[in-house]
Amino acid sequence: MKTFGMKTVIHFGDNALDRLREIPYKRVLIITDPFVVQSKMIDLITEPLAKGGIEYDIFSNVVPDAPVDKVADGVKKFLSYQPEAVIAVGGGSAIDSSKAIREFALKINHYSDVGLIAVPTTSGTGSEVTSFAVVNDTEAKVKYPLISPSLTADEAILDAELVKSVPPAITADTGMDVFTHALESYVSTDHNEFSAALAEKAMEICGVFLLRAYLDGSDMHARQKMHVASCLAGLSFNTAGLGITHSMAHQLGAQFHIPHGRANAMLLPHIVEFNANINKRSRSQKTYLPSVERYASVAHILGLSNYNQVMSVRSLVNWIQFMQKEMNIPMTIQEIGTISPDEYFGAIDKMADAALADACTTTNPRIPTKEDIMKIYKKLWSF
Repeated sequence: MKTFGMKTVIHFGDNALDRLREIPYKRVLIITDPFVVQSKMIDLITEPLAKGGIEYDIFSNVVPDAPVDKVADGVKKFLSYQPEAVIAVGGGSAIDSSKAIREFALKINHYSDVGLIAVPTTSGTGSEVTSFAVVNDTEAKVKYPLISPSLTADEAILDAELVKSVPPAITADTGMDVFTHALESYVSTDHNEFSAALAEKAMEICGVFLLRAYLDGSDMHARQKMHVASCLAGLSFNTAGLGITHSMAHQLGAQFHIPHGRANAMLLPHIVEFNANINKRSRSQKTYLPSVERYASVAHILGLSNYNQVMSVRSLVNWIQFMQKEMNIPMTIQEIGTISPDEYFGAIDKMADAALADACTTTNPRIPTKEDIMKIYKKLWSF
């Protein structure tokens, strides 16, 4: 038996932030990052709360990749303030931090349930609707995924006003994160009709609107579409899981601080080729792996279909690389320019072990060996 459910109530479209006036809480803790406060973006959150007569305090000591020590600081703030709900405002790091802070605080003090409202300020992670969070042990250079239904937000508010000032480079990274979420969940071994429908729509939106949002950040129609696509992809992978693009990207982030969406984009063409097992002799094969048909379907969704499945998969790989080039995403580790060969190749063995142990690997459509993972990491260094 399979089960599909949606715990999170989603508010979207024009003036979605007005929902904050009506929330059924009188005392909330806003968890966000310093930029949201310094840029005055926080006013978009606090003004409707004030109009609704809702008391609030702000914890803004959130940094990228949700380090364990910052989560601990947030737990202390939570325990001292004792809110009725948490409002998470920011990108994936802020929302993941909020999830972890609330989860650990509730376990320490055995509160009755405290609400969680997620308000994303980037269109990428889908964390506002998932039961996942990732925290980072910066000393061990290891990222730990947390998975529990209790991590899922009660409400999500998708308002494009919060993403219109996102710079092009982050629009590119987060947009490719959306596409990777959708594609990996679509070919996952745990995919189903519901997750597939969500993933298909997310990928269709990316095909039409991602480049538009990158080239013109003031295109609010494209911004709103990508904001919705991020949420759709999150709903999809929340039920279907992901794959080794994410397993391997987690390690690149932990070891070298490569932004998560960028690491996904860089890895994705190589993972599609690996999962489909496409090579020089592919056209003479009598049968193909099941993922080939699904990748070919994605090519069709993007308008890339070719005269056979193998060529369709190749066209999908080419489309991903085209998007990388158009949005100035590095194609190789060497191109980043801040990582030495000795550093990178010295870390591959450890990263491969960690990627194999990552929870995302279990639903990858093709079972990788450590040698497979290491080979992909090595290919990623340069062409």
